[in-house]
Amino acid sequence: MGLLDGKTALIFGVANDHSIAWGIAQALHDAGAEVGFSSIESLIDKRVRPLAESIGSTFVEPCDVQVDADIERVFSRWAETHDGLDILVHALAFAKREDLTGRFVDTSRDGFALAQDVSAYSLVALTRAALPQLRRGSSVVTLTYYGAEKVVANYNVMGVAKASLEASVRYLAADLGPDGIRVNAISAGPIRTLAAAGIGGFKGMYRGFVEIAPLRANITPEDVGKTALYLASDLSSAVTGEVIYVDGGFSIMGAPSGD
Repeated sequence: MGLLDGKTALIFGVANDHSIAWGIAQALHDAGAEVGFSSIESLIDKRVRPLAESIGSTFVEPCDVQVDADIERVFSRWAETHDGLDILVHALAFAKREDLTGRFVDTSRDGFALAQDVSAYSLVALTRAALPQLRRGSSVVTLTYYGAEKVVANYNVMGVAKASLEASVRYLAADLGPDGIRVNAISAGPIRTLAAAGIGGFKGMYRGFVEIAPLRANITPEDVGKTALYLASDLSSAVTGEVIYVDGGFSIMGAPSGD
């Protein structure tokens, strides 16, 4: 028997087969969960639906998370064929490319608002819309990054958005805890994804990561998927409001070891 036999999961944010969200989807599916997907409309038919079909998923819905009515539509569709939701995965982030290079001080007002809306507020919006279907023991999982608490070159406005996301995790965990619903974040090390490609200097950062992280290895979507499985299952029944690092120990280091 799998850890998630009989459980249902809805994942927002799969972009392609290199996405962290796809690594999570595979881990949840392999543990027995029924997995549904939602992503931006332009990716649905070309990228997301074929991946969903590869694991036998029939629920694939487009969603613009900046539109509350669109979010409500997705959860209404889910309710048509499911009697609840056990796992909600938020793997969404976006900022203007020009705001992910150069100086943070040059971030535009529109760019700041956009990054906050898509990368942080969408967790609040999705969780609120999911509440009628979430039940005691349900788990909400989102993805963050170390740039939320320390300055990472060129991460800029996304670092600020991730800080907002992490604070939102704590406030949501406090709100929903009395109902037995857990809310947690995974802070992953750098992974070669479509989103990461938009960050200036990412390739150099990715190459240097293994020289500093204690485990001396890059992080994979599969690594994140294993931790997401833990957070989605009853193994983490008393864990909420936390940021769990899946970064090979990178975040514990004060300076490179020099070896």
